[in-house]
Amino acid sequence: MAASDVTSDARLNQHAAPATGSIEPEPEGNEATGGTMSLVEHLEELRKRLMISAIAIVVCTIVAFFFWEPVLRLLLTPLPSVTSHLGGLDAQHKLVQKDIGEAFVVALKLSLAVGFTAATPVVLYQVWAFIAPALTRRERKYALPFTVLGVGLFALGVTVGFFVLRYPVEWLIGFGSQNFVLLLDAGSYFSFVAFFLLAFGIVFELPLVITFMGMVGIISSRLLREKRMYILFGLWVLSCFITPGADPYSPVIIGVSFTALFELSIVLLRILKK
Repeated sequence: MAASDVTSDARLNQHAAPATGSIEPEPEGNEATGGTMSLVEHLEELRKRLMISAIAIVVCTIVAFFFWEPVLRLLLTPLPSVTSHLGGLDAQHKLVQKDIGEAFVVALKLSLAVGFTAATPVVLYQVWAFIAPALTRRERKYALPFTVLGVGLFALGVTVGFFVLRYPVEWLIGFGSQNFVLLLDAGSYFSFVAFFLLAFGIVFELPLVITFMGMVGIISSRLLREKRMYILFGLWVLSCFITPGADPYSPVIIGVSFTALFELSIVLLRILKK
């Protein structure tokens, strides 16, 4: 009796062995995902990515500080054509320094803005590295192309912002010039320019934001195509309100940019089959 039990158990083990080896099949090709992480591990990973991004921004800011004067001269280029026709000012008009340390503060602001811009590739890569474990293998392979695309879009946004800058600056400085004497403060001017350019750079990351929303299932390329007319209408209305001046050129340039970015977002979602 005992011998037959042993024989039966052996046969059962032989039949069970193949089944045991096939309980956890290897994920196929493109659908393999990263392992799960606990909440503490997610927070540790987030801290690591934020630390790397902060270090990159600090290093780029320190390097940019040695070149703040060429950057200053570049950002002053919209001013001569504007100030030359204002009462009591000539083409060589210099900005006003109200405080003894304001020039140094302006240099720091310019360096920080340039440092943040230069560190954008590192920051975008850290964002992708943080979300990559939750993506499939097929989606993770797009990390490098999307990082390069993000850097290119940010640089394009800053470039477009620089060419648009002269229109709101001209309108704002010329407004009421018959009744007021212009004392252009260095700190306020460069704060305006820095935030203006950075805002353009961030806005041009719209395709990446929309693509991420599509990857997590919030939207799809089909939904965007179906609602294209309404979305574009809203973007063009928004372009009329986000520009600080009342000139007719800035809204048109921003509206065209929004349209191109929206269409690029649809293309990226279709590439990802979302």
